[in-house]
Amino acid sequence: MAMFNSSKEERKVQENISTIANIIGKGTQITGDIDTPGNIRIDGSVKGNIRCKQKLAMGQGSLLEGNIYAQNAEIEGEVKGTIEISEVLILKATAVVTGEIYTAKLVVENGAKLNGTCKMGESIKSIKTEDAAGKQTPKTA
Repeated sequence: MAMFNSSKEERKVQENISTIANIIGKGTQITGDIDTPGNIRIDGSVKGNIRCKQKLAMGQGSLLEGNIYAQNAEIEGEVKGTIEISEVLILKATAVVTGEIYTAKLVVENGAKLNGTCKMGESIKSIKTEDAAGKQTPKTA
């Protein structure tokens, strides 16, 4: 019976991870790496790398000086660094990217700026994030 409860608890933890949402508000400045198993939205500025198992959204006026590793991303702000997206990267009209992009699919709106290189169709094999228990779990594309 304990095995069943443990299994049920693990499923509940996984369900909770899929609904995690993190928000870095406008005017907020963070220095350091961010690692999340859920979604994250950035409207402020971050100096550090972001590893996101699900979706990263960067609002207009946001700034990231570091690398991005995520399943999906939608960028309206500025990124200075390497972007590795295992599924779809969307660069909105106000996006400014200085660096390298590696993604399976890329959508670029009229007005977006890319100063660097882009390799498409090569999906990222694994995006590692810490799960709720602190164990490294690979995300396969």
